[in-house]
Formats: sequence, structure tokens, C-alpha cells
Amino acid sequence: MSKIIAIDPGKKKCGLLLADLDKELVLDGKVVDHLSVIDLVVSWKATGEVNSILLGNGTTSKFWQSYLQDLASIEVVEEKGTTLRARERYWELWPPPFWFGWLPRGLMLPTKHLDAVAALILLEDHLNKKFNWPGPIDFRIWP
Repeated sequence: MSKIIAIDPGKKKCGLLLADLDKELVLDGKVVDHLSVIDLVVSWKATGEVNSILLGNGTTSKFWQSYLQDLASIEVVEEKGTTLRARERYWELWPPPFWFGWLPRGLMLPTKHLDAVAALILLEDHLNKKFNWPGPIDFRIWP
């Protein structure tokens, strides 16, 4: 099983995603306090072969490169617009209840942190393919 970690870096919280490249499947996704990023990456690496880390090139990217470089190979990727696109992708993955179907999706804002979905956008853009993310999803800030 070939795994990859995608990270949408932020100042106070980051979105992290663990995906199986062979199955095109999200195995886990979390929004974490910036102090917990390394712990989560190490935890995921312990579960099996993590080939590389995709890191968004925005906020705090250079900071995270220095801390993650010893854990896996890092590839920095463009992250412009991923947070806005994460809203639409969220609704693709977990469609709203049918009674909200009449509302334009632009007016429906997910009530959860979207940083992990933004990390998914980084991965999907980089590989030019869509990944399946079975639910349910826990968007609480970890730990």
C-alpha cells in the first residue's frame, strides 16, 4: 500500500490528510492545532509506508518544510484558492440533506473546519484525479 500525506499549512491550525494512492482513497483527515502536526505525521508514518508529503506553498510552508524534512520527502505544491474550492468539494463528498437542495451551494457554508478538505484539493490537483473519502468525518481539531 502506497500512502501519501497532504498538508494545508496554517498559522494556528493545519489540515492533514492521509491517502492510499493505489486505491485512490482517503484513509484519514484531520484539522490539527499547529503544535500537533509532527505528532500526527509520526503517528501516520508508524501505520505503514508513507512515501511523501505534499505541502501547500502558502502560510507557514517554509517553517513546516524545515520540521518535516527528516520524516519523508516533501513536495511543495500550489495552494492558491484551495480553501474556497474546499467548500464545493465538501458538498460533493457529503451532499446536504434534500431539503437544502433548493439553495445555491454558494450560500450553504459547511459548519466545520475545511482545512483537511483543502489538503484533499492539494492532493487531487497534484495527481489530477479524484479521491474517495468515505464518511463519517470528524472535523474536530485534533487532539
